[in-house]
Order: sequence, then structure tokens, then C-alpha cells
Amino acid sequence: MVASAAVAGFAAGMMLLLRLLKLLLLILALFWGGGLLIYRFIDPPGTPLMAIRMIERGQLIHYRPVALSAVAQGVPRAVIASEDSRFCLHHGIDLGAVQDALDDYEETGRLRGASTITMQVARNLFLWPGGGFVRKGLELPLALALDVIWPKRRIIEVYLGIAEMGPGLFGAEAAAQALFGLPASRLSEGQAARLAAILPSPNRWNAARPTAYIERRSGVIRGRIGQLAPAQLACLK
Repeated sequence: MVASAAVAGFAAGMMLLLRLLKLLLLILALFWGGGLLIYRFIDPPGTPLMAIRMIERGQLIHYRPVALSAVAQGVPRAVIASEDSRFCLHHGIDLGAVQDALDDYEETGRLRGASTITMQVARNLFLWPGGGFVRKGLELPLALALDVIWPKRRIIEVYLGIAEMGPGLFGAEAAAQALFGLPASRLSEGQAARLAAILPSPNRWNAARPTAYIERRSGVIRGRIGQLAPAQLACLK
């Protein structure tokens, strides 16, 4: 009798857990699906990373999304040259970069980044920071969906609106005003390249007070911009 009651209790507990899991998946599906459609036209009010940074800093962040037309052309070009040179050519995922990352993982046991700009937008909007296969497993289909539903121009526009570009600074407009005292529309090519150069670690480096490393990196980025073919920038028009 006692054993039967324990089994019945365990079964009931598992059923409750499955119901909760189904409810969670439904909520996530509605959140992701709704976000994919709504943010196609409306700027997101914030991201999970913004909430995390506010908790960490104990103060509000600076977030000022603007239209891509209100950002100097050098900024998206610098970001593409630095972060994802095939942005205009792939469909949300750069399969070549993913394969290279998997090969490196097999050889070294370390999972390096192979994120496209589209994947970074998917992660910043709907997921959490950090690595791991679980997050990557969710990031990939979200990136594919973004590429289907949003035009490339909207993807880079949102990326430049929500990317972390300094302590408490999110988006090119907030960073341009705080770091350079200018609107994003008036950033020079050098300033744009320095913003792109600090993206891997925006809380460590400062685009307005670049280290020798950031100066060298921004110079490399400016060189890469000059090497981009028209097809690699065509989606910005």
C-alpha cells in the first residue's frame, strides 16, 4: 500500500511537472513569436541584458534607439567589417563560421563564438548572455526566423539600437552622446571604427579613450571596411 501510494505520488508529481513545462514552453513561444512580429516594426522597450546591467549597477542604463538613417554610414559598415562580413549574404547563420567553430571545439574542447549579427540580435532580444549549447540551440532557430521575417536593414538597425557599447550604454546613439558628445549621425569613420572595436568587451574598453590595442584594432577594421565588396553592403540601402 505504501509503495503504491509512493508510485502514485511520483506519477502525479511528474504529470504536474510536465504541465508546468508545457505552460513554460507555450509562454516562451508566445513571447518569441510575438516579439519577432512586433519588434519588426516597433523598437523593443529593453532586453534581458539591460535588466541584468541595471541590477548589477544599481542604476538606470542609457538606451536610445534611433532609425538607421539617423546613424552615420560608417557605423553599420564598421560593425559588419568587424563582427560579420557576410551579414548581407547569409540567411541568419554563417554555416562556414559555425563549422570552423565546431572543428575548433573538437580539437581544443573550447567553444568559440561564431555569432552573426542576426544571432546576436536574437540572443540580446530573447535569451540570456553567456555561452553553452542550450542557449546556442535556441539562438539558431530564432536567428533563422529573424532573417525570414525581418529585412536585413531592420536587423542591423535593431542591433545598433540594443548592442552594449559601454558601461550602461546601449545602442549607437546613447554611446555617441555619452562618449563623444555627438549624435550618432555625426560620428566620424574613426569613431565608428572604435565603437566597433570595443564590442567584444564594452565594459572593459572605452571607445573615447582607446588603448593602443583598440587603436590598432580600429585601424584593422577601417582597412576591412575598404575591402568590403558592394554585395557585402548592399542590404544597408
